[in-house]
Amino acid sequence: MRFQPKLLSTLKNYSKELFYKDLMAGIIVGIVALPLAIAFGIASGVTPEKGLFTAIIAGFIISFLGGSKVQIGGPTGAFIVIVYGIVQEFGVTGLAIATMIAGIMLIAMGLLKLGSVIKFIPFPVIVGFTSGIAVTIFSTQIKDLFGLQTGEMPGDFLSKWGVYFQTFTTINWWAAAVGIVSVLIIAISPKISKKVPGSLIAILLMTVIVYFLREKFGITGIETIGDRFTIDPSLPKAVTPVISFEVIETLLPTAFTIAMLGAIESLLSATVADGVIGDKHNSNTELIAQGVANVVTPIFGGIPATGAIARTMTNINNGGRTPVAGIIHAVVLLLILLFLGDLTKHIPMACLAGVLVIVAYNMSEWRTFKALMKNPKSDVAVLVATFLLTVIFDLTIAIEIGLLLAVVLFLRRISETSNISIFKSEIDEAEYIEGASDTEKLQLPKGIEVYEIEGPFFFGIANKFEETMKQIGDKPAIRIIRMRKVPFIDSTGTHNLENLIKMSKKDKTQILLSGVNENVRNVLINVGIEKLLGAENIYPNINEALDKAKALISKKEKA
Repeated sequence: MRFQPKLLSTLKNYSKELFYKDLMAGIIVGIVALPLAIAFGIASGVTPEKGLFTAIIAGFIISFLGGSKVQIGGPTGAFIVIVYGIVQEFGVTGLAIATMIAGIMLIAMGLLKLGSVIKFIPFPVIVGFTSGIAVTIFSTQIKDLFGLQTGEMPGDFLSKWGVYFQTFTTINWWAAAVGIVSVLIIAISPKISKKVPGSLIAILLMTVIVYFLREKFGITGIETIGDRFTIDPSLPKAVTPVISFEVIETLLPTAFTIAMLGAIESLLSATVADGVIGDKHNSNTELIAQGVANVVTPIFGGIPATGAIARTMTNINNGGRTPVAGIIHAVVLLLILLFLGDLTKHIPMACLAGVLVIVAYNMSEWRTFKALMKNPKSDVAVLVATFLLTVIFDLTIAIEIGLLLAVVLFLRRISETSNISIFKSEIDEAEYIEGASDTEKLQLPKGIEVYEIEGPFFFGIANKFEETMKQIGDKPAIRIIRMRKVPFIDSTGTHNLENLIKMSKKDKTQILLSGVNENVRNVLINVGIEKLLGAENIYPNINEALDKAKALISKKEKA
């Protein structure tokens, strides 16, 4: 079965001890998720409660239907950049539609069992766009971190920093102190205690301090959430956006980026969690759950959601071992929204900026980025290109070009490792054995040539093979194409092979194939090459092919 929620299997042997652990973990993760959900909502260009709605609704659905025991879902820093861009260009309605389309894509990916395919996305592409997102998130928080008076901010990275340099003299030192102290608290707190998250400590402490500075001492200039937003601490109403074909066509590329990013991040998070708890998640079920969450959440005003690795690890570290912990985390957030939601208006914007600066630092993976710079030039090119495109342009372009560049460079590398050898006097008899050095030589009679292809016979090597044939230019009586080291053949390879057979017939050169594996043989049958060449001219090894060639030569000489 493709769809197997972990909740169903874990409840079969559920116990009071497990429930207690899940309860404690769920409460802690819910408290941890509160400031992050608010911060991600604001940074994404929507209101704070929309971040909370996402954490509650998506968090519940992902835990209820997901393929991981401990995955915690909700809004994440990875989506900030793309969500902000969608809101600026298409508005909140456009964001809702794009998210729903992405959700449908994720469900389709799960149903088509593409969960394992996502894992094949090149690591330099993932690190490149993740580091790029981190730099972009950091750049969006400078204004609030230092309380700058910038007015309307431009959207692109370079212009944004130009404004910062021009307006840095407007810094509010009170706001800057709140932001910097928040960063220091979050950075230092894990060294003191890992049980209580630093972001929660920073927000509680800074909110109390700023409240007294404003109310008791009349300090101005320290902006809070309430100064910028009106928070509605009530349950969201369901509103289905009007969707047309034109809107879908416009938002499809953006929705694809959301879907890919959500799939990558959720499956990476689930994989990391597996390593910690010694379990194995169901990737296809996880994608379906992520898809359902992203279809439902926008109807209630939410933003894109995925598996959140930081909250997932918090869940694990505090004893959560089943999806019940994730469900409890969503309930805790709901209760906080309903009964304490009005208090969130006192949280300083500079403190939230400090939280996101730390999120950006943790996302940056600068050590991994630095290590990858020592890899082959092709990997470095993919890494740097994806990073720069994410920072300077946008994530959609970065992922598309990053993947394309990775594929092109990979194919080039495969083509370089593939080889075509021509033998006219002698050839190794033995089939390929790893580490073999001494092999018996087979003598080739006059009029017989052997062309050995090593590596995939795809479009890269196929053209090289055709060029080699033209350069040789001779016309032997028999040409054996040895394919023992060809794992697969594509349409370009079959096309070139077909042309070779037809040309050889005109030149009265007999083509024999040797060492063709079952997969390649099936392709040759399907495209009609076996019929064109004749099944009797395809042999399992070089010995039989050479015996046939000698017999044909002898027959010609007698004639």
